[in-house]
Amino acid sequence: MIVVMNPGAKEKEIKKITDKLKEMGYGVHLSTGENRTVIGVIGQRREEAAQAMEAMPEVEQVVFITRPFKLAGREFHPEDTVIKIGKVTIGGPKLTIMAGPCAIENEEQLMQAAEAIKAGGAEVLRAGAFKPRTSPYAFQGLEKEGLEFLKDVRSKTGLLIVTEVMDQFTVQEVAECADIIQVGARNMQNYYLLRELGKIRKPVLLKRGLSATIEEWLMAAEYILSGGNFEVILCERGIRTFEPYTRNTLDLSAIPLVKQLSHLPIIVDPSHGTGLSGLVPAMSRAALAAGADGLLIEVHPNPQEALSDGPQSLTPGQFQSLINELKGVALSVGKLI
Repeated sequence: MIVVMNPGAKEKEIKKITDKLKEMGYGVHLSTGENRTVIGVIGQRREEAAQAMEAMPEVEQVVFITRPFKLAGREFHPEDTVIKIGKVTIGGPKLTIMAGPCAIENEEQLMQAAEAIKAGGAEVLRAGAFKPRTSPYAFQGLEKEGLEFLKDVRSKTGLLIVTEVMDQFTVQEVAECADIIQVGARNMQNYYLLRELGKIRKPVLLKRGLSATIEEWLMAAEYILSGGNFEVILCERGIRTFEPYTRNTLDLSAIPLVKQLSHLPIIVDPSHGTGLSGLVPAMSRAALAAGADGLLIEVHPNPQEALSDGPQSLTPGQFQSLINELKGVALSVGKLI
């Protein structure tokens, strides 16, 4: 349930209610807007607790949340969540561009990609040190050596880093390197990992699973939120359908639907969403028009030589051209790049 405080409730009044809820055995989370504060109550539904809250003069109303995702839903948090990392914001009026190679192959390749995407206007470098692959014989990434390369590139370029974590045992190691920790599609329902990410205080980029429904995706986010980490970024990266002409089917309808259901920012990965570099520009434009808060785009200095996902990667020149095209689309929906 959520407890809606009276407009203009004072800090002392809010503390009185939160203390009372804690005495009843509930967890609480505050959501403070311009005019009022909403208290998210975490725990088993009990009618007597709701009645006790409704009797408090500081409380305007008590509302039971009907959807299974409590903390991720707009019933609890009506206003959009904006995540700030230094000078970069995700979810606000400025679109966030994350770009870079699928996998770190060597230090030179990573630096070339970083310099190219920074020149093109990206603020976040995406690159995988750990690479979950369908085939055990495919390139699996440089792992710990790749993390060291990322640290070095960040110090030299000033770009933020987003990179993938594989399991709950390496969360701290990846967190030392990454500004944003990515949960890949294959790990979306790795609940041990999600619980561990709920304990840290660092943004998490949660990709939609290969065949996950929107509710399952938001429930995965709920695991992280319920652990106390409220900096979750959703990423639509395409789902598996019967269509063989693309790697996945990019579900653009998920963007406005998630915006209705949840306050969390959502970005789109058109590279994995299609698997074809020639489709990335059109899907990027469409994603912004649909209301995405940003894009995650694969860029490689030499896509034809890439050890992973070359066919869906843009060259630096193609990336620069795309960003120039997107500026007009962004303006048309009231956003900036």
